Amino acid sequence: MLGFGYCAVRQLPIGDSTRRRDFVTILGASATLPFAAVAQQAGRIYRYGILAPFSCEGAPVIVALSDEMRRRGFINGQNLTNVCREFGSNIELTSEYAGELVKAKVDVIVAYGDVAVRAAQQATKTIPILAMTDDMVGSGLVNSLARPNGNTTGISILAAELDGKRQEILIEAVPGIRRMAALTDANNPATKLEALQEAARVQNVELSIYRIARGEDVAAAIDMAKTSGVTALNILASPFL
Repeated sequence: MLGFGYCAVRQLPIGDSTRRRDFVTILGASATLPFAAVAQQAGRIYRYGILAPFSCEGAPVIVALSDEMRRRGFINGQNLTNVCREFGSNIELTSEYAGELVKAKVDVIVAYGDVAVRAAQQATKTIPILAMTDDMVGSGLVNSLARPNGNTTGISILAAELDGKRQEILIEAVPGIRRMAALTDANNPATKLEALQEAARVQNVELSIYRIARGEDVAAAIDMAKTSGVTALNILASPFL
């Protein structure tokens, strides 16, 4: 069974390594916005919290964030420190971890993915939240990008737009394909499942949808897909997946 997966930075429609580096730099610059208006106080240590499904060590977006903050005078180990909470596939921990960041009195929370952003929004109405997720407006995280209101701002990656493109490539890559499956994050309402199924039907391909709510659901869903005879697997856009 052939499978394609989602990676927030790599799957963006950016054609070469230079443009990808530029994009990651933009992410880092955007993430410093809550700090940009702060007049640095001598001797103060600023703290930013990170709520993410991936490791904070070496992740491109985290590196870009640190690099851009350094250029703006906020340097890790000197006047800046981060408080990282990595929930991985344990989505049920996001609310607890968001609460820990609030208790740690961070100056800003950087949240990755719908689940993390919602957990941060529920945990605080005053600490600035920098969100990085698929579709902030479509998921109801903000009213609009121009006027988000509340304490949340950030970036819509719009990675779900590539779900259909990966599906097209899978159908072309597997000769004679008649059945395929897609794993989708049950917590991500932005995914256009009906459109994917209709696009598959046009190609005479049956698309089965497996909704994943917890990390332990992944292996069982893949086993079910294999048992049903699918020959290709599309992992839809989601930081969790």
